[in-house]
Amino acid sequence: MTDGHDSHQEAAVNGQRTAEGPRPRRGFWFGLVVAIVKPFMLTWTKRDFRGHENVPRTGGMVFVTNHISHFDPFVLGLYIWECRRIPRLLGKASLFKLPIAGRIITSAGQIPVYRDSAEAADAFRAAVAAVEKGECVGVYPEGTITRDPDLWPMTGKSGAARIALMTGCPVIPIANWGAQEVFASYGRLRIRLLPRKTLRVIAGPPVDLSAFQGKPITSQLLHEATEVIMHRVADELGVLRGATPPAELFDPRNHKAVEDDREDGETR
Repeated sequence: MTDGHDSHQEAAVNGQRTAEGPRPRRGFWFGLVVAIVKPFMLTWTKRDFRGHENVPRTGGMVFVTNHISHFDPFVLGLYIWECRRIPRLLGKASLFKLPIAGRIITSAGQIPVYRDSAEAADAFRAAVAAVEKGECVGVYPEGTITRDPDLWPMTGKSGAARIALMTGCPVIPIANWGAQEVFASYGRLRIRLLPRKTLRVIAGPPVDLSAFQGKPITSQLLHEATEVIMHRVADELGVLRGATPPAELFDPRNHKAVEDDREDGETR
């Protein structure tokens, strides 16, 4: 494990050089998470991590990613760590109430999302404050694991766009693929580690939101900006999968699927 203050190059991941430069102070609890998760991931999975150069090394930012598995946070957490940033992921509030894990993820600076309550806006305020302090905030705009039958991203909620337009921070589209082979999206919940699965992640250049900046932040503006963001995520996933994403993203409101497990980071 490298020290939080070192400035030498991170080891190559599957033959690809990771980010260079110093990493922010990680603190005891986030360091504990790294000490547990990183060896597990390096031992039990293979990784194809690309696009580190598109993740800013300093300054406030939001990264948005598709959601295909409960295993995603481990994959994205490791990827952002290899980019020499400390991720602050928005996550289901109930996880923060668990006796041991809740204390760890709270102390590690992750942000709880409260569903359908007066506290729902707290996650948004915390995310904006983190970005304004120069931190790296991660949002799952879909709000839940995708319901698209082919696991393409769904339409997104507007939290990431709102944070970006309020703070002026870059939005980095990140796609991941392979986590669903470790932990299936739906159905029987079972972890499959062998044979080792390849976890693929790619970050693209910042989303161009210039057409929306400097305008009143209305529901329509946020909807349009969110569409741009989600299509960029879908495009990056198309690169990983070697396939063309659908022209129109899956909208669960137009299907019988019910969002009954919106466990991950999103703010309205």
